[in-house]
Amino acid sequence: MAVMYYEKDCDLGALKGKTIAVIGYGSQGHAHALNAKESGMKVIVGLYEGSKSWKKAEDSGLTVKTAKEAAEAADFIMILINDEKQARLYQESIKDALKPGKTLAFAHGFNIHFGQIVPPADINVVMIAPKGPGHTVREQYQAGAGVPCLIAVHQDATGDAKRLGLAYAAAIGGARAGVLETTFKEETETDLFGEQAVLCGGVSALMKCGYEVLTEAGYQPESAYFEVMHEMKLIIDLVNRGGLSFMRYSISDTAEYGDYITGPKIITEDTKNAMRQVLKEIQNGKFAREWILENQVNRPNFNRMRAIEAQHPIEQVGKELRSMMSWLQKPSER
Repeated sequence: MAVMYYEKDCDLGALKGKTIAVIGYGSQGHAHALNAKESGMKVIVGLYEGSKSWKKAEDSGLTVKTAKEAAEAADFIMILINDEKQARLYQESIKDALKPGKTLAFAHGFNIHFGQIVPPADINVVMIAPKGPGHTVREQYQAGAGVPCLIAVHQDATGDAKRLGLAYAAAIGGARAGVLETTFKEETETDLFGEQAVLCGGVSALMKCGYEVLTEAGYQPESAYFEVMHEMKLIIDLVNRGGLSFMRYSISDTAEYGDYITGPKIITEDTKNAMRQVLKEIQNGKFAREWILENQVNRPNFNRMRAIEAQHPIEQVGKELRSMMSWLQKPSER
């Protein structure tokens, strides 16, 4: 049975008098740092010299140091930079600062689970992973709510690693919504699978395929975009609010009937077998090895695929249509 923790189960006092270093000030970093500070925690932000985020963090009232200085000054170090950059950062700025009894924290288990970072045995290693983008973590906190989190303990050197992790989850607002206990292995493998097979890879491929089928049949690109991409958010919002049953209750009976008879024709046993293979390659480390090697040679395949995907007709049509939707928040450029 899953174990869930809420605010009543978390003791913010576990982190009182301790210094939290948030390494990175991107989507997750800014949310964690600001939420924890507003929860009464002593927070410093760790960045590299010359970071564009340095002034942004200072303007938000946060103390900023280099990553090495922040790690040296902190009792609880949360690493919130990209997975592929963490191992190098750890070697250059974090490793030597890990005195016995400190806590090293992550929001994703990739580098611990796949052995890219191997901390000493005399420190705590925990994970507090919000199940939502950083901007949502911040917005929900400011609204008095929270984004659910996962918690896992990889090493408990001090005997209170979970207590410290739960305190951190509460400080960033996660305990308001619920904190689910898991393991680094489970979080890493399920997270990668969810991204690849369903949330990003699966959904992106499904939307592009639907668009192509409609436009090849002679329908207007704009109509195809609205039907297979724009309305996706409307459906997902309903699912998020009340599950598949609430979504089906909210749509027309015609749509519900089409759901039942057509879904199994699209997602077949072959699809499921392909998903099983995806999971196997995550579990045996094949995906991790490929991604690590891709970054070591400066991402030629990644950059090529990114450029090709950006030119897909659904992206071009969608960009034009979204420019006319004044109510949409415009995405920031890379």
